[in-house]
Amino acid sequence: MAMGSFNSGGSQMPTAEINMTPLVDVMLVLLIIFIITAPLMTHSVKVDLPRAASTPTPEKPMTLQVAINADNQVFVGSEPVDRNSLEAKFRDAVQQDANVEMHLKADRVTRYETVAETMSAARRAGLSKIGFVTQPGQG
Repeated sequence: MAMGSFNSGGSQMPTAEINMTPLVDVMLVLLIIFIITAPLMTHSVKVDLPRAASTPTPEKPMTLQVAINADNQVFVGSEPVDRNSLEAKFRDAVQQDANVEMHLKADRVTRYETVAETMSAARRAGLSKIGFVTQPGQG
C-alpha cells in the first residue's frame, strides 16, 4: 500500500525522516543500567576501627633562615657569614637538629652563582630540606 502525496506527478521522491525509535530504546537501556549501578558505587565496607588516645607531636624542626642580598652577601639569621665559613655554620645547625630545614631568600638581582654555591654548601653539610621563600606575585 503506497502512501499518497499531493504531488500530481508520477514520480515519487524518497522521504527522509529521522527514526527516533532506536534512539529512545538506547536511552531507556542506559537509564536502566545507571539506575541499577548507581547504588553499587556508594557501597562501602563498614569497619570498626580501634581507638587510641594519642597526642600529635607539636615539635617542629628547626628552621635556618638564610638570606642573600643584592650585593651577594650571605646572611644566616641576621648575621653576615663569609662564604668560606658557610659550610661550617650549616654543619653546626645539622648537629643541633638532624631535621633542620633551610629557608633561602635571595634578592631578585642576586647572581645565580651565589645561590648555587650556598645550596651546594648546605648539601655538603647534610641539609636535605631546602625551601625557597618568595613574595606572592600579582598576576
